[in-house]
Amino acid sequence: MVMDNKQATLELGTKPVGRLLTQYALPAIVAMTASSLYNIIDRAFIGQIVGPEAIAGLGITFPFMNLSGAFGAAVGVGASTCISVKLGQRDYKTAQYLLGNTVTLNLIIGFLFMVVCLVFLDPILRFFGASDVTLPYAREFMIIILLGNMVTHMYFGMNAVLRAAGKPRHAMYATLFTVGMNILLVIAFVWWFRWGIRGAALATITSQTIALCWQMWVFSDKKELLHLRKGIYKLKADLVRNIISIGISPFLMNATACVIVIFMNNQFVRYGGDMAVGAYSIANSVVMVLFMFVMGMNQGMQPIVGYNYGAENYDRMFRCLWLTIAAATTILLIGWSLSMLFPREISRVFTTDETLISMAARGIKLNMLVFFVVGSQAVITNFFQCIGKVKISIFLSLSRQLLLLMPMAYILPLWMGLDGVWYSMAASDFGSFAMTIPLLILYIRKLKAYGK
Repeated sequence: MVMDNKQATLELGTKPVGRLLTQYALPAIVAMTASSLYNIIDRAFIGQIVGPEAIAGLGITFPFMNLSGAFGAAVGVGASTCISVKLGQRDYKTAQYLLGNTVTLNLIIGFLFMVVCLVFLDPILRFFGASDVTLPYAREFMIIILLGNMVTHMYFGMNAVLRAAGKPRHAMYATLFTVGMNILLVIAFVWWFRWGIRGAALATITSQTIALCWQMWVFSDKKELLHLRKGIYKLKADLVRNIISIGISPFLMNATACVIVIFMNNQFVRYGGDMAVGAYSIANSVVMVLFMFVMGMNQGMQPIVGYNYGAENYDRMFRCLWLTIAAATTILLIGWSLSMLFPREISRVFTTDETLISMAARGIKLNMLVFFVVGSQAVITNFFQCIGKVKISIFLSLSRQLLLLMPMAYILPLWMGLDGVWYSMAASDFGSFAMTIPLLILYIRKLKAYGK
């Protein structure tokens, strides 16, 4: 079994890149798409059964989810990238210790995040843009989500390691199970038992807990190349430093997204009221469904790029990059076309309130004006992260949100009102795309000149 696992990782450096990318990206895309569809079903049940105020309350929780995801990504993405590079260098012992340190870091960070956020929950939600109407819904949802935060961190961290260890299908199975169980439990808890927004949160944590038990069972098999065993859990300063140094880019990207959503929620409340926050929640859900395809491509690309960079197979590394950019752009073009043609039909999935439908439909069209360029920007940012170019990755991660989106979201509404908030997102998408391409060209030239 160990030899089979080693052979699977060695294929990252020998198998045709197109087949490899399909092999690794397809399970990730299926898993991520299923996950995003769950989110739509979740919000649809809440919007249709609980009401439009609950959708707005759920929108207030987005910053919390982004912030939790930021800490999870710092460990999960950082560790999986380090593991991919070490497997490419055939340093299996270090890869084993990276697995153990991933478990420990997820437990520590997940616990600390839970405690701090529960203690200051109401003030945080107020800061995030909650009103007297939306606060009870947001609080009810987040109490349960935070109580299960350690499970959530560990679940996403182990899925990232599964992909890095050459088991993309196992990662897909875990996600598909979580999504399927989630949907069944949401139907039971929200529709049948009428537990409202609390039922949706319970469904999420329960399904992730069951999936995590299966993941830990997979990693407990001593026949696996990477497996859980004694002596690997004590934190090692050099490994933690490597994990965090790579994970800092996705951490900052998610943390910045948290700040941006807080700012945007407050802007929407200021220029359009609670219903505008609900429209933003719906439009954001549509964007995330489409972006999940790109995230799936990025997850499939990560072990291939990381391994071949570690093995200094630069031709294969770049071939994987170009294929991923092409696929991501094609996917977003299709999604962009559907969103431009059917915004009202999409909005009706989430609510029957005509005011909210109209606001969400307009928001979808304005938000996604140039959405098709986002794919290449996201892939290139992920590429720099995969090869350990932390500073470049951080800059690209922050450029769209902090350098472009926040200033535009403040300035444009001053003379365009609510439409200005929506337009700011499309303008920042195009601006960040324009900044990304020159940096990639410069890096390629530098690599050809210095051979690194």
